[in-house]
Amino acid sequence: MERLEYRGYFGSIEYSREDNYFYGCVLGIPKNIAITYEGENATDLIQDFRNGIDSYLEYCKERGVKPHKSYMGVLNIRIPSEIHAKIAMIAENSGTTINAFIRESIERRLEHV
Repeated sequence: MERLEYRGYFGSIEYSREDNYFYGCVLGIPKNIAITYEGENATDLIQDFRNGIDSYLEYCKERGVKPHKSYMGVLNIRIPSEIHAKIAMIAENSGTTINAFIRESIERRLEHV
């Protein structure tokens, strides 16, 4: 699926046949922050997406607030305690952290996608 990308933000691309209009929203940010955009064509959609990001960043700058990024790198997962224990033991025996072990495992898996 195609996505928009600008300044570290990712956005969806949707199309309404009924309205003959493109629209989307920025992905991977908290639900209480809604950055949406629209356009009659791809060029308009992309420009409105970029304007939305720029407006959000300017808003944060004016208020001295750190802006959220798409997919900030924090991921909480739920796994069975038996798997958690195995990961902890493997990480400890390897002289690494649980976080590093999981990150490396995911990176290896993504090499094959």
